[in-house]
Amino acid sequence: MTNFTPALPIDDALPALTAALASHNAAVLVAPPGAGKTTRVPLVLARETWAADRRIIVLEPRRLAARAAAERMAATLGEKVGGTVGLRVRFGSKVSRATRIEVVTEGIFTRLVLDDPALSGVAAVLFDEFHERSLDADLGLALALDVQRGLREDLKILVMSATLDGARVAKLIGDAPVVESAGRAFPVETRYLGRDPRTPVERQVADAVLRALRADPGSLLAFLPGAGEIRRTEQLLRERINDTATDIVALYGALEAGVQDRAIAPAPLGRRK
Repeated sequence: MTNFTPALPIDDALPALTAALASHNAAVLVAPPGAGKTTRVPLVLARETWAADRRIIVLEPRRLAARAAAERMAATLGEKVGGTVGLRVRFGSKVSRATRIEVVTEGIFTRLVLDDPALSGVAAVLFDEFHERSLDADLGLALALDVQRGLREDLKILVMSATLDGARVAKLIGDAPVVESAGRAFPVETRYLGRDPRTPVERQVADAVLRALRADPGSLLAFLPGAGEIRRTEQLLRERINDTATDIVALYGALEAGVQDRAIAPAPLGRRK
């Protein structure tokens, strides 16, 4: 149905989703992480008759997530961001007259509604990662529902979530149909490490990263509380890793776009991050 590659778990749920939105002005999509909902669903919905010559707005909770989603969708189409897939975030936007899918942060969407209460030229508003629940996301949904019920009965609203109770959200948006997608399962091993309260967290994380790199091949992703801890851990790893085939890359929202792109990109063949 999609003609997009590679195949993703979400593909099996797309016929039910498109049918739901063809007959209703709202729907809920529940799909686990890794199913492909963020980067596949907007591309498919943009092809629907009801979306012809109009835009689809995709809300992401963070700038980094918005940029990553836009880059991925544009790459799927063999384009750069700013063509069919556009991006509108604080401190940087890439949109054009050709843009049909516009990825925005939740705060930007609020401003779009204030500037144009009817959301002229918008066919659908997609709320991604809604299970994260934030004030901006809740406000955005309230505004979209207000537009739909007061000015634009034809406006489609899709709430997408990995873990949310779909039935509860469906009731909130007018007893909308709920579509569920299977995910992609991978083996997971959990190892609990003790923590020494006398040792800084970044040093303990660096130690854990070094052990993991020695024990397993491939790349590694470590989460830390904030930018300061990330920078200090990065410095510790640079001092202790001598493997020239391992790239140490920091990633947080305040970094320049090019640096974020490098962090998100897959490791080149023969290297790891």
